Parts: sequence; structure tokens; C-alpha cells
Amino acid sequence: MKKLSLQLIMLVLLVFPALSVAQEIPVNEYGLPVVNSAELYQQRVAQDFSRKLVNLEQFIPGIALDIRYATDDNFMKQQLYSVARAYLRLPAAKALKQAQDELQKQGLGLKIFDAYRPYRITVNMWETYKDPTYVASPKTGSRHNRGCAVDLTLIDLKSGKQLEMPTPYDSFSEKAHHDYTDLPENVLQNRALLKATMEKHGFQPLSSEWWHYDYSGWDRFPVMDIPLSKLP
Repeated sequence: MKKLSLQLIMLVLLVFPALSVAQEIPVNEYGLPVVNSAELYQQRVAQDFSRKLVNLEQFIPGIALDIRYATDDNFMKQQLYSVARAYLRLPAAKALKQAQDELQKQGLGLKIFDAYRPYRITVNMWETYKDPTYVASPKTGSRHNRGCAVDLTLIDLKSGKQLEMPTPYDSFSEKAHHDYTDLPENVLQNRALLKATMEKHGFQPLSSEWWHYDYSGWDRFPVMDIPLSKLP
């Protein structure tokens, strides 16, 4: 028995250091840990399933997508994603599904413009548009890079049309700010409904963008730099 116990102890000592090395997240030039390979991502998901990036179109019935960065219809004027998909970490995806379920009772739904965004895209955006009010610095990364931010709006389920909001998506202007009030009453009501619904289900608004919401607890998750095309 003693010999067997000693063998088990030696096995544990050998295995656990190997696991810690396998799970180590590389640090980039800014000292920011970045999960930059599908293999490392899968290892981390195996450890904790809440780290999984969920395909929203598959996870939330009836959700609409308008992934602007998979087209050239965006502020960068170029296609940044090779596929038109939207992903969030599992807890954020579950919360968003609850928001969608609530809105459906009112004949409304959500349309997603963007969700998880690979870190390299944020770097590209910063090089073009160095304004931290609207674009995250590569030194910190974006909450989009962590799979915990979503850009979205409301739609009427019967017509599929977007409800009127203060500005178009990615309009970097004062009118896009939540505290801007020189707007028609129906627009104020639409913005307020989106905000109230998202906050009820654990999301916080970005003050400068009516469309951007961060999931509470985003700081639990590291920045990722895996292309959408490499996610299931």
C-alpha cells in the first residue's frame, strides 16, 4: 500500500505542473494576457464550461443578426470578419436569451450587430480611430474581446424592422450618448426600453453608445484573439 501511495503522489506531482503550464495564458507586448489559440481556448473551456463562447444564432431562437464587420458597411469601411456570426460567453448568452424571451412577449426582439470580437480587430480599429470614447485601446483590450459585450438594437417581430433609435449603429457622435435627450419621444422610449431590458438581465450600458452593453462579471474572462471562423 505504501508503495502504491507513493506512486500516486509522484503521479500527481508530475501531472499538475504540466496542467498549469498548458493553461498558462501568454502575455503580449502590453503585458495583457491573451488567449490566442483554439487549443488553449478548448483547454480552458474543459476546465470551466462557463468560458465557452456560444453561437447566439444557434442558442437563441429567433434572434436576428446584422454583423456589420462581416461586410464593408461599418465605420472602418472594410470587411473585418470572414463569417457573419455572433458569440458570447455562456453566462452572457443565457442572460441575453432571457432578455429576448421577455421582449418577445411584447412582439419585439433583438438584432445583433456585434458580440465577441477578436483582439486583432480591436488593434486594427485603434490604429485607424484612436478615440477611447468609442474604440478600446490595445493596452487594455475590449470587453468585446472577452466575449462579454454585445452591440444590438430592437426590432418589431412582425415586420422585422428596427425600432427607431437616436443614431445608426457605430455613429460616433453626441447623439449616440445615453444622456442625449434632444430626441423625439418615441426614440427616447425605444432607447429606454432597450436599456431597462438589458439592465434587468445583467448588462450595463456604455454611456457613449446606445447600442453597446457589457455583461456583469466580464472581468472574469481574459482577452481572446481567435478568429470567428475557428469557433464552432
